[in-house]
Amino acid sequence: MARLRYLAPSALICALPVAAETDYTHYAFANYLGSGIYRTSGQDATVANIPISFDLQRSDTESLVLKTPISLGFFNFKWSDLPDGELPKSVGTLTVTPGIEYRVRTSDTHEFQTYADLGFGTNFTNGNDVLIYSAGMSSLLDFELGETSPVWVNRAFFAGYTTLHDNSSETYSAVLSGVDIGTNYFVQVKGVEIEPRFFAAGYWYFDKLSFATPFEDDVLVANSYEVGVTLAFSKPVGWDLFSIERFGVSYRAGDGVEVWRLIFEFPI
Repeated sequence: MARLRYLAPSALICALPVAAETDYTHYAFANYLGSGIYRTSGQDATVANIPISFDLQRSDTESLVLKTPISLGFFNFKWSDLPDGELPKSVGTLTVTPGIEYRVRTSDTHEFQTYADLGFGTNFTNGNDVLIYSAGMSSLLDFELGETSPVWVNRAFFAGYTTLHDNSSETYSAVLSGVDIGTNYFVQVKGVEIEPRFFAAGYWYFDKLSFATPFEDDVLVANSYEVGVTLAFSKPVGWDLFSIERFGVSYRAGDGVEVWRLIFEFPI
């Protein structure tokens, strides 16, 4: 059974100020869960993922991509504070998980993807550092449903970490299946077409995940579901190092864990 610590539905994020020798959060898998507000046992925590990628090679049917996402966990901060001008006062955790992703179009309607990551994470509260590793594969199938351009996605992946201070390690693995579907309604803003799209996905963990809290009973998660909406851009928007093709929000729940997630890339 994979044991993930304090407020992290498949892994992660910021820690409350606790004794330095105790790590009640596990931020190590932040990149694989996504930005959002994570809630379990009456507790909240916030994480922001910054997706950064570079094309190493690209053709009409294949691409090789260097991905270097950065994940930040914040103390005592919620996304709802932003409209009031409140910004995070400190960064609690940081993970950087560079990796290589290979994508190939096997037909006009199907794409296969595989990736491998090797990264590093640190908890600034107690100085604990972890080595992070992950790999997985995906199948994306386009099919016809009116003019909504749906995509059926199936993924299988695993992730793990090893602590650098005592060499302890944990892993977890999961499969997910979901559909991303369009509305065929487009708005043009400054030369970019924007389409609202909806998605739904299910997650199944090979081992139940244990989300431990310092004051409440552990929460075991065997599966979860997610629904959400995104805005799909016809071309990336942003800057050279950080650009996005999607922006949206979703809700994920399962076995007592709740997540409101912000999305900056393909959601499934």
